[in-house]
Amino acid sequence: MIEVQSLSRFYGSRCAVSDVSFSIAENEVVGFLGLNGAGKSTTLKVLAGLLLPSGGEVTIDGVDMSEAPIQVRSQIGFLPEDPPLYTEMTVREFLVFVGGLRGMSPQLVNARLPAVLQKTHLTDVEYRVIDELSHGYRKRVGIAQAIIHEPKLVILDEPISGLDPVQIVEMRQVIQGLRAESTVIVSSHILSEISQTCDRILVLNGGKLVAQGTEIELAGRFHIVGAVDVLVRGESEVIRAVLEAQEGVKKVIEMADPPEGLLRFRVSMSTDVRETFIAALVGKGVGIRGVTDAHDELEGIFLDLTRDDVEVSA
Repeated sequence: MIEVQSLSRFYGSRCAVSDVSFSIAENEVVGFLGLNGAGKSTTLKVLAGLLLPSGGEVTIDGVDMSEAPIQVRSQIGFLPEDPPLYTEMTVREFLVFVGGLRGMSPQLVNARLPAVLQKTHLTDVEYRVIDELSHGYRKRVGIAQAIIHEPKLVILDEPISGLDPVQIVEMRQVIQGLRAESTVIVSSHILSEISQTCDRILVLNGGKLVAQGTEIELAGRFHIVGAVDVLVRGESEVIRAVLEAQEGVKKVIEMADPPEGLLRFRVSMSTDVRETFIAALVGKGVGIRGVTDAHDELEGIFLDLTRDDVEVSA
């Protein structure tokens, strides 16, 4: 569906994206993951046809964007981080308006609307003025305007930014529902959402593509076979020193917001050495309150991938 070869983009003398290449299959949901300033939004804007590349080639559905930009853009739906809404309109009025901008007849828009409203969970607020809607609903309206014309590619830049936990779960469902008729690209710096929402991850750092693959494939690259959360009582420096000294421990991260009086550490391992480090902690007088499997290993992987000295993936 998408082929990108040696993509670069400069703003004056500053390079925002450098020699990036990747492929995305039809109906795949792919996440762009990176710190702020990593080049995610610039890459997405090039894919959406909003920015011209400074170098390289972008082919979407077999068509070179540089040769037929209008044709390619007609097959793309784009949601920027701040949804482009006319807030004085109702949801329905706005979507009809956007459909007209996309060249759709009133009859075609009206026929398409029920499916769009259902897919984005907006049916109950169809006649509400957008200005009265919550931030989460406005994000959904932004997605609705991006898919009103049945695009083959949907690009969502930070779609869960600013949402509360309930809205995040709902947005995850909306994004997964788009794959039935479109290829979907999602940009985020929220690690768990990329992991839970997308089939595959592309990691950008400093304008370069440093890794791509599933979470399991990325974990394999760093020889991480498992991760556990360790809930303990003791001194942070002592606990960290003991954990990091164990052969087989790949990375140790102190987690935020532990229970009062306790500390929580995420321990990524290249081999299962939990019994060894538990014995070592007890030997240092550390109280062990619990050791549980950590299902989200992406944080440790991401920290490795975004080091300044990381090697760029081939």
